[in-house]
Amino acid sequence: MKIFVKAKAKAKENKIIPPPQKLWPEKEPGGSKEKEWFIISVKEPPVSGKANTAIIKLLAEYFKISSSNITLSSGASSKNKVFEIMV
Repeated sequence: MKIFVKAKAKAKENKIIPPPQKLWPEKEPGGSKEKEWFIISVKEPPVSGKANTAIIKLLAEYFKISSSNITLSSGASSKNKVFEIMV
């Protein structure tokens, strides 16, 4: 499963804001489902992958899985990231 994340580093607290749940999925003109973004704030600075590691730990706690089951697919140096979760 892919998770789309908007990351905020150097925040006051670590927190996850999940995407809003919709009763009816919105569709893009091409027919594919709209991307739903998690907003994740971490205290760590975006230096040497520290913020990415902190995001992985938060996602592991949120989904109640091991952090080894989560990998960063794209966006290592971007605020918009894609994580792959293996269940």
